[in-house]
Amino acid sequence: MESHQDDSLAVRIQAGDASAWEECIARYEGRLLAYVRCRVHDTAASEDIVQETFLGFLTSLPNYDPTTPIETFLFAIAAHKLTDWLRRHGRRPTFPLAIRDEEDRSEEPPGRARVASSLARSRERRDHEARIIHRVLRELVTGWQQSGQFERLKCMELFWVGGLRKKGGGGERGR
Repeated sequence: MESHQDDSLAVRIQAGDASAWEECIARYEGRLLAYVRCRVHDTAASEDIVQETFLGFLTSLPNYDPTTPIETFLFAIAAHKLTDWLRRHGRRPTFPLAIRDEEDRSEEPPGRARVASSLARSRERRDHEARIIHRVLRELVTGWQQSGQFERLKCMELFWVGGLRKKGGGGERGR
C-alpha cells in the first residue's frame, strides 16, 4: 500500500503539489533525522544534512525512477550527503575489526574512543589489518606446505611475487 502511495506522492510532487511536498517531509523527515543524527551527533548539522537531502531529492526528481520507493531514494541521497559532510569535516566513521590479532592482544583495534586524529587511526588500522593478513597468510602457506599442495603455493607466488591479479590473466601485471 505504501508503495502505491509513494508513486502518487512522487507524481504529485513532480506536478508541483505543495501539499504532497509537505506530506513527504512529514512522512520521512523524522526517520532521516534519526539516521543522520546517530552518525553525526550534532543536531544542527543533522538538520542541515536532512535539508540538503530534501533539496537533493527535488533536484534529482526529474531522474526519479518510480519503481524505486521514495524512502529508498531519500535514504540513498542522505547517505551521500552524510558522506560529503563527514569528508568536509575530516571525520571518518571507524569500526573495530571482527578478527583480533592473536600475537598482540594488548593493542585494541582503533575505534571511536581513541583521541588520535583520523589519519593516525587510519594508519593504525592499516597496520593492524596488515598484521592480521600476515598471520592468516602465514598459516595458510604453512598448511599448504605441510599437506603438499604445491599448486596453490605456485598460484600464491604468482599472485604476490609476479603481480598477477586474476586467473587466466595472460601475463597481465598488477598496476
